[in-house]
Amino acid sequence: MPLSADLVFVNGTVHTMNPALPHTDSVAVRNGRIVGLGRADTDELTGARTEMVDLDGGTLIPGFQDAHIHAVHGGLELAKCDLTGSTDVPEYLRRIGAYAEAHPSAEWITGGGWSLEAFPGGLPTAALLDKVVPDRPVFLPNRDHHGAWVNSRALALAGITAATPDPHDGRIERAADGSPTGMLQEGAADLVGRLVPPPTDGELLDGLLRSQRMLHSLGITAWQDALVGSGLGGPDILGTYREAGSAGVLTARVRGALWWDRGRGAEQIDELLDRREHGSAGRFTAGTVKIMQDGVVENRTAGLLAPYAHHCGQETAGLSFVDPVALRSHVTALDRLGFQVHFHALGDRAVREALDAVEAARAANGPSGNRHHLAHLQLVHPDDIPRFRALDAVANIQPLWAAHEPQMDEFTIPVIGPERARRQYPFAALRAAGARLAAGSDWPVTSPDPISGIHVAVNRILPHSTAEPFLPEQRIALDAALAAYTAGSAWVNHLDDTGSIVVGNLADLVVLDRDPYAGPPEEIASTKVTATYVEGSAVYTAP
Repeated sequence: MPLSADLVFVNGTVHTMNPALPHTDSVAVRNGRIVGLGRADTDELTGARTEMVDLDGGTLIPGFQDAHIHAVHGGLELAKCDLTGSTDVPEYLRRIGAYAEAHPSAEWITGGGWSLEAFPGGLPTAALLDKVVPDRPVFLPNRDHHGAWVNSRALALAGITAATPDPHDGRIERAADGSPTGMLQEGAADLVGRLVPPPTDGELLDGLLRSQRMLHSLGITAWQDALVGSGLGGPDILGTYREAGSAGVLTARVRGALWWDRGRGAEQIDELLDRREHGSAGRFTAGTVKIMQDGVVENRTAGLLAPYAHHCGQETAGLSFVDPVALRSHVTALDRLGFQVHFHALGDRAVREALDAVEAARAANGPSGNRHHLAHLQLVHPDDIPRFRALDAVANIQPLWAAHEPQMDEFTIPVIGPERARRQYPFAALRAAGARLAAGSDWPVTSPDPISGIHVAVNRILPHSTAEPFLPEQRIALDAALAAYTAGSAWVNHLDDTGSIVVGNLADLVVLDRDPYAGPPEEIASTKVTATYVEGSAVYTAP
């Protein structure tokens, strides 16, 4: 007689994400691992002390995993001046003024989440902020965190004037006379951001735990934090994860992507090795290096193969933050040392530069199990799509961006032109070419809800939107989208005993209130998470 299971899930549908057995009707768990599938197994494993979990007609799937997220930073922002959910300038100013009034002792007013489409040309001004906060510096990153809105006090403290040159990796927006207007793009935001008092260790831990609670409520059991270091003016969160892992309060599994300082070169590799060796604790590991190769299309910093269609008076093809020749050398060295490389590659030139670097590493070192991946992939030249499979490079997609909404229609399509606009977010083309897909949210840039992301990947329409599908030929099937958020991201996160419901795997599981396969695709977003389990222990139960 086998030992009894601790848990048995019954009375629902189970989608395993295992092609050998895609579906079953029950799952048994013992000591945090899956020990039985199907009624023949689970009946035999059910004993007097087994807890029966009634799915009540719902569905059990593997836990969702986010392959590109900023969990600690998102948790911090939730406690600051939150401008998300609106595109109304008077509402922004009301919230900023109210936050400042409610926090009279705050040295700086920080937070963010505003949307480009709220302002003409996506360019807010210091003068607007001065009306509501004239006496203290204000620093508010926008929704995509590639720029920041600041007031006159912040500009003065940073010494930014008409005579201040643009940094090599950013741009100060200016009036006709050269004076700064209050919008700082990319690396220029650091000119002010580095002056913002860093959060305390306690605030960082609170931010992590705040975000962990929310992410568990969305069915997320693991993620890759895409910026662990002091990049983009933010705090270094390696110690936060190490503390949470050591204390046992990190219930999620997290892989940290250590920030590559784009202002330095190979001399930083020894530091990265030390951070990898001493940074891991509990459910946190630090085996990845994040290289941000370009910016974003909306502010014309994404690296393109040809110049932007709308130049705003200055022809540009965007930025390459790391010299492409040096990038190949750095990635080869990192690959040789066993690091996974996580690229931010949004424009078609940046994608090519990242793939060239992976190709150089494979030529020098041979194939590795490091599982390099390219995130964002807004524009991929057709010639580069087959290279993902050939180089075993994972396509890390952010599906919520692949839809008609103001940032796409007003700020992206006009600056890249119609031909390139028809090549955005080629999910179906990548999958057809055999690329392995993983998926993430880039939260707090966009919602961390995997179900919303799956909805857009399948429909190319935002939930509850009445817009036309965005390049519907690039839709992928529900199987492919769900696999990207489970097995695909588990592969990227080197969590090989998660991401699918297989005997022997960890019981990181999510209960849904319905079967997303059972209804029409346009209703996927109506699916709700009712419970989340990590190693068979409930970390979230819906009220």
